[in-house]
Amino acid sequence: MRHVAAATLVLVISYAVVGAQQSSRPEFVDVAQQVGLVFSHVNGATPQKYLPETMSGGAIFLDYDSDGWPDIFLVNGGSLADNRIATSAQHRLFRNTRKGKFVDVTESSGIRKVGYGMGACSADYDNDGFPDLYVTAFGPNQLYHNLGSGTFTDVTATSGTGSAGLDLWSTGCAFADIDNDGDVDLYVTRYVDFTVARNKTCIIANNTAGYCHPNAYNSLPDVLYRNNGDGTFTDVTPQLGVKRPGNGLGVVFGDYDNDGWIDIYVSNDSTPNFLFHNKGKGVFEEVGLWAGVAVGADGESLAGMGTDIGDVDNDGLLDIFVANLDSQTHTLYKNLGKGLFADATFLSGIGPLTLPYVGFGSSFLDFDNDTDLDLAIANGHVLDNVKILRPSGSYEQLNLLLENDGTGKFKNVGPLSGSGFASKRASRALAVADFDNDGDQDILISNTGTTPELLRNDGGNRQNFLSVETKGVKSNRSGVGARLTVSVNGKTLIREVKAGSSYLAQNELRVHFGLGHATSVDRLEVRWPSGVVDVIKSIDANRFVSIQEGRNEVESLVR
Repeated sequence: MRHVAAATLVLVISYAVVGAQQSSRPEFVDVAQQVGLVFSHVNGATPQKYLPETMSGGAIFLDYDSDGWPDIFLVNGGSLADNRIATSAQHRLFRNTRKGKFVDVTESSGIRKVGYGMGACSADYDNDGFPDLYVTAFGPNQLYHNLGSGTFTDVTATSGTGSAGLDLWSTGCAFADIDNDGDVDLYVTRYVDFTVARNKTCIIANNTAGYCHPNAYNSLPDVLYRNNGDGTFTDVTPQLGVKRPGNGLGVVFGDYDNDGWIDIYVSNDSTPNFLFHNKGKGVFEEVGLWAGVAVGADGESLAGMGTDIGDVDNDGLLDIFVANLDSQTHTLYKNLGKGLFADATFLSGIGPLTLPYVGFGSSFLDFDNDTDLDLAIANGHVLDNVKILRPSGSYEQLNLLLENDGTGKFKNVGPLSGSGFASKRASRALAVADFDNDGDQDILISNTGTTPELLRNDGGNRQNFLSVETKGVKSNRSGVGARLTVSVNGKTLIREVKAGSSYLAQNELRVHFGLGHATSVDRLEVRWPSGVVDVIKSIDANRFVSIQEGRNEVESLVR
């Protein structure tokens, strides 16, 4: 941050494009208000320019009642100066009613905000069939145990996940099974050692105060909690090789070297990014610089915020994306194999497309079901008074939808993709799910100090899909970290089950495959964290299915 449905619902939409030609392609429409997503983020902005005010706004999809319909949790900030504002700004849990609507169930859920909220992540840490919830904050983080009755209870104190301290600033989080022992562990990124008492005044231009560069404060080390399997966690940061100071914001797990052990990538703001290689059984070594994913092409640290990992060119290797500050470009690191990456930012087309933007939330998705991974990015400046510094600058910015041509090269199709990508906001988190179970992926975006956007995908399901829910037996119950490989029409597609990514965000746990015009999947392979491999052949398209570890078959789900 440098400041200098088994059946596919088909909707046919046509609209004008360049040259007055008519083309039919997916459109995104903001339906947040229409579906009952009534929420306004509070950042509590003050003349003192407390740094957390411009960084908050988590948003996640989770199926908290395990009914097959993605629900939504939105994280609120509050105020560091006004206790009345702080206590009135509550997090919100919205239940998906299955009828195209959401209902606010916060009051009955048992979820209550403590501290100044940042982000969240969700996984079933005790393998009881219901996803639990972890919320990060400037101040105390909270772990909520899902009781399975639509209610949660705060187990932070008894679980051991409060050891990060009450006055430290946590940001992103993600769950995965680092040691393949059958339960998920928790990684929490931490930012800088800001406190209200140590707030610094930073002048950006014309004797005007602005939010300070993060390097005005000392970096904090992240925290890794190992799941003990009995409802408690142990802080194992020093023992397992991940204790390094960095301005941590984004975190994502992925097996980048295909060795069956989940690795960790952390995007750091203005310090080198981390790539923690899992040497086996959850012992890590930091290899970011050696692997080529720590800094930009010029060797300088970038303003890493949101991050995701996915195979953009269908070569069987996971590539890494990081959103950065304007004038830096966002970054795509192409996985070359053998533990090495190359900076493909400009070769992919991402460089010039992202140069004017400050990127936060970011996620790979196949929005048009054509088999390849596209990219959605939430943008918005960190300076609410950036025009004083640079008259051409803008706090509110357009979000980006970048379409993959199938070879890992991207073009911006936001202007062709409906009103959802036409508005300017100061956006932060971005998460992806098929919230209406119609066979295409929708996008949730949080905006600091205002209302969120729920961008419904209308028409992405014109091509075919397969949606897969994973159920672990030896592995963790939700199959987090499982690798799914689909063979379809001569292509091989890989996806992994991820519980946390982007910026302060999480996508739904179900794995979505766009299949193009193929009417069936030739082969689905699931490699579970336990090492068990399931193989299922000849699966009809346009289905929601579940696969249980060790059964070598899929079960159709009614949506």
